[in-house]
Amino acid sequence: MKSYAQDLRNNATEPERVLWNRLRRRQLGGLKFRRQHPIGRYVCDFVCLEAAVVVELDGSQHVTDAPYDANRDAFLRSTGFRVLRFWNGDVLSRTDSVVETIFEALYRSEMEGRFD
Repeated sequence: MKSYAQDLRNNATEPERVLWNRLRRRQLGGLKFRRQHPIGRYVCDFVCLEAAVVVELDGSQHVTDAPYDANRDAFLRSTGFRVLRFWNGDVLSRTDSVVETIFEALYRSEMEGRFD
């Protein structure tokens, strides 16, 4: 699984690169994000372990993968993670809005006492 995650990191899509530039180096609320991080049998696009927030970017293939994504999200939620999904196009065309939504989810996690 770690090898697969490393391959995904080395072959990031344009939307993944754009968002990673906004999440890396604790730029968002001082919290650390990891990219292409394994959780269980899944590799998550981005995860903040401190706040238990997973960020997934979806391309057109996710239209037909909806049942798989639903099962994946249910598993992640059952382990205590909040899952946020964004379309690739939104990441590219509305980056600031996507980042603001992620920040708000991190803030909600802080208010719920997930990290102190």
